[in-house]
Amino acid sequence: MKKLQGKHINLRALEPEDLEFLFKIENNEDFWEVSHTQQPFSKFLLKQYIENSHLDIYEAKQLRLIIEETSSKKLVGMVDLFNFNPQHQRAGIGIIISREFQQKGYAYEALEIVIKYSFSYLNLHQLYANILSDNEKSLSLFKKHSFKQIGIKKDWILSNGTFKNEILFQLIKN
Repeated sequence: MKKLQGKHINLRALEPEDLEFLFKIENNEDFWEVSHTQQPFSKFLLKQYIENSHLDIYEAKQLRLIIEETSSKKLVGMVDLFNFNPQHQRAGIGIIISREFQQKGYAYEALEIVIKYSFSYLNLHQLYANILSDNEKSLSLFKKHSFKQIGIKKDWILSNGTFKNEILFQLIKN
């Protein structure tokens, strides 16, 4: 099995032709709450981001991968490693799946691939995720992959006039 390929999906680097998909995801206000976005992104800015996405994870301290369905080549989402810290062998992880592709196992498979890649290829010791307490789908997904809840940030995110708790999850390599 290739490092970033699963049974139904392939994780790959951003390509120039991904601009429309990236624009659609980044400007979808439904996702702003979890991405801490406060304003729309321009295509110009996203094009620049794609052009600079070739930077090595050790240089950029992040890695964004497109989740692509293997058979149809449809783009179903993205997975990010962020706050990459090789000294302490850790990184944050986030995943987003387009609404029309949710509940089909893509997030599960993508997370499985990235965990294996992070621990074996990047030699990380741990991954962590910050998940809003009302995001049941993500809570379930990360728990299924043995992430453990290690803390709660009370009233961490203000959304539509209401404060929400954010739960911190951690997966430490055995």
